[in-house]
Amino acid sequence: MARDDYFVISYKLLKYLYDCLKRGMPPNTEVLNSDFFSIKEEYWQYILRTLHDDGYIGGILMNALLGGKPYATRIDQAEITPKGIFYLDENSVFKKIKGTVKDIADMIPL
Repeated sequence: MARDDYFVISYKLLKYLYDCLKRGMPPNTEVLNSDFFSIKEEYWQYILRTLHDDGYIGGILMNALLGGKPYATRIDQAEITPKGIFYLDENSVFKKIKGTVKDIADMIPL
């Protein structure tokens, strides 16, 4: 899978948020942005929106302007939910990705 594949980015994000939770540390806002993943902002917002809407992440505010698509704001308090932890552990695509991508935790000090 490509490094900008939806499931690769979702896995890295959920794994990072889970690592932050286990360490009792807030997520680094320098990680929680489209530039860190080298993707377009619209794609980043889509990923955040779907993970939030599906109940895998919480702690972010979703806003919409004049009936437009919701976008994430205040992501500095993002956190993985129990449903997200289960999804991270049980998703068959994630199991394939797990050994092939470098985790965010390996890329930056927590």
